[in-house]
Amino acid sequence: MNTLNYKGYTGDIEIDDDANILHGRVLNLKAVITFEGTTVEEIKEAFKESIDVYLEVCAELGNEPEKSFSGKLPFRTTPDHHRLIHLASTKVGKSINAWMDEVLTQTAKQIIHNN
Repeated sequence: MNTLNYKGYTGDIEIDDDANILHGRVLNLKAVITFEGTTVEEIKEAFKESIDVYLEVCAELGNEPEKSFSGKLPFRTTPDHHRLIHLASTKVGKSINAWMDEVLTQTAKQIIHNN
């Protein structure tokens, strides 16, 4: 998956070989925001422009713009895993939330950069 990031929003890009264009959409919003271009530079600019227009329209209407991600991540696990997570976070002197944020973020970066 090819993605773009701008002002906290993430866009997914696809290639349409038949139409010879790049097109994309902003992820994780109820609002539908799309963009397209024929070159990498055009698609990047179209993505930024689409986000800027969305934010301008929200401001004009007095609406709070949606955020792609809230920063809240519901997490469920087993009691045994909960105990292990608590022990690990305590051992490194962090709260469970701080420890999980650090470990999950490091792991996510490794996975993203290795693919």
